[in-house]
Amino acid sequence: MFSLIKPKKCALALLGSAILAFGLYNVHALSGVTEGGVLGMTLFLHHWLGLSPAVTGLVMNAACYLMGWRLLGREFIAYSIVAGGGFSIFYAVVEQFDPLWPQLAEHPLLAAVLGALFVGCGVGLSVRAGGAPGGDDALAMSISTLTRWDIQWAYLISDLVVLALSVTYIDLERLGCSLLTVVLSGQIIGLVQRVGRREQEETAQPGSPVEEQL
Repeated sequence: MFSLIKPKKCALALLGSAILAFGLYNVHALSGVTEGGVLGMTLFLHHWLGLSPAVTGLVMNAACYLMGWRLLGREFIAYSIVAGGGFSIFYAVVEQFDPLWPQLAEHPLLAAVLGALFVGCGVGLSVRAGGAPGGDDALAMSISTLTRWDIQWAYLISDLVVLALSVTYIDLERLGCSLLTVVLSGQIIGLVQRVGRREQEETAQPGSPVEEQL
């Protein structure tokens, strides 16, 4: 499986993982807002059913990666291992230091925007390499493949479903910041993924989809 991967794509996936880890630790973790996707659903299930996020997160992430493997193939899994493993390593490194901007906890709107930039750029680079650093990303890539939608809309729809459920226990101010974060990050992911692909798409045969992520 790992014989299929290319060093350039691995480097891109690792760069994305590093940006994502830095942003989640220094910005997103301080915002005090909920999340869409798998993480948001684990928080929802924990609040209403008392289910541990450690269990529900594992099950849902595994299901998302399994779907990605079935739809996107072994290469997707290989790059996802690189991206996901890189994220864990980079996060373990950055959390050894104090957050750079602890004052962001008092400015959730600013944190939501800044966090979206880090998440969008970080995940966008990993997705561009062909891997998913998290289950949310595997789900969005699978939805995009099935529907032929641009990936930012796949992110938006899955996140909006979870945020709609979160209305039942999250105050509207925090929910508004969450909505801003997921909308911005999803659009940035789509933008990063599309950068540099125009030439490749122009050389593709008319009517044939371009499958390669880069």
